[in-house]
Amino acid sequence: MGSSEKKPIRYRKQFHLNAGVLIFGAIFIYILFVLYAYQHTTHLTGYEVTMGSLAVDSAYRGVAIRSEELVSVNDAGYINYYAKESEHTSKGGLVYTVDESGTLSRMIEDGRMVSGVLSDEDLRELKNELISSAFSYDDKNFRHIYGIKDTIEGTVRRLASVSALASLKSLSGNEASNHVNMGYSPDPGIVVYSTDGLEDLKSGDVNADILDEEKHAKQELEDGRLVGAGDLAFKLVTDENWSIVVPADESVKEAIGDDSYVKVRFIENDYESWGKVNFLENEDGLYLELAFTNSMITFAPERYIDLELELSESKGLKVPNSAIVKMEFYLVPEEYLTVGTNEADGFIRRTYLEDGSESTEFVAADVYNNVDGMLYIDTGVFNSGDVLIKPDSADTYTVKDRDTLTGVYNMNKGYADFTNIEIINSNTEYSIVSSKSKYDLQVYDYIVLDGDGVSDSDFVTDRDTGINIK
Repeated sequence: MGSSEKKPIRYRKQFHLNAGVLIFGAIFIYILFVLYAYQHTTHLTGYEVTMGSLAVDSAYRGVAIRSEELVSVNDAGYINYYAKESEHTSKGGLVYTVDESGTLSRMIEDGRMVSGVLSDEDLRELKNELISSAFSYDDKNFRHIYGIKDTIEGTVRRLASVSALASLKSLSGNEASNHVNMGYSPDPGIVVYSTDGLEDLKSGDVNADILDEEKHAKQELEDGRLVGAGDLAFKLVTDENWSIVVPADESVKEAIGDDSYVKVRFIENDYESWGKVNFLENEDGLYLELAFTNSMITFAPERYIDLELELSESKGLKVPNSAIVKMEFYLVPEEYLTVGTNEADGFIRRTYLEDGSESTEFVAADVYNNVDGMLYIDTGVFNSGDVLIKPDSADTYTVKDRDTLTGVYNMNKGYADFTNIEIINSNTEYSIVSSKSKYDLQVYDYIVLDGDGVSDSDFVTDRDTGINIK
């Protein structure tokens, strides 16, 4: 009896939808969406507005104005100096000699007729020069080290010249002494051994060209050089009253206000003094003259001087400069503003129906500022040429005039909302702004830190750090 072999029958598996798979798939898709949105979304940072203060950026480099007299030599020869620079000399005081033969200069250079040991007074003078030079050294201005070198060399040479001249005078009948001519100061004053061509400068003459130091470099009057009759011997500052002129702007003028004097700190030595205020204006702009009755002797050899104005700090709402933007608005007369049925502010605009007949519509609009009866309205609300109708009147106004406001983007409402600000003072990082009206920024408002990265009415998803807009 035969048997038949049974073949197994395969059944197609039925697909059973699993809730876990659905949830996992939904989460996966959501993650992909979030990652995509993150990569294609602008990321912003918020800033909370607080009350603060701000010092005006008040470091300046100005030009010194003094009463200066140029003194020339009467004889040709080699000049040797005896008076110390930046020290007072009396009328008729010995400042220099002119050695016609050059014998005295050679003696000084060779060390002959000069005592080999300096006096205690000479040593103290050199020590003071070295200490002063050490304190005034600045890594950022290495050229200053050459001035220090020249000053010390000049002091040593002057001490040698004094010693040599004393020895020369003691040798009666010496041929060299008969060819040495004395140079005396014509007036009392402060001796300076340099020139820059600005000795006749007046405060009203200061401009951008005068403040260009490269055009008015200081020329040192070297000790021991050969001079001719009529050449410059030295410069004499004849008055303790002097002034410094610095470039200024309206913020400085506003910060000083009605004050007649302002406190000044000289950066080179931290010395403080009070300068009398005088503002000057020419085709180059605004300048501030600060007049002093002291401290001139310290800076007598310097034409260009660094200083700081110690102005009172401005107080108000403190915002970062990166948040500040400018925005353009339409100007609409205040009397055209009305209130709609939903209590919203807005305007009545003329429209035309399909059949050509005239009609009106209410257009809600936020007011960003009110200046002399003109309201600032977002340019997205109207089109140029729109006709507005004055409430309860037949008067009309055509929208066309524009103006610009300075402000920040406020984030309190969940979207970027331009808010007007009035800047009181600024430095390189922050500004102090006022809050005078309901349209202005208020304390504790949240604003967009980078104003250039957002546009008005952009939606803000969060107001904390890492804020996103869509």
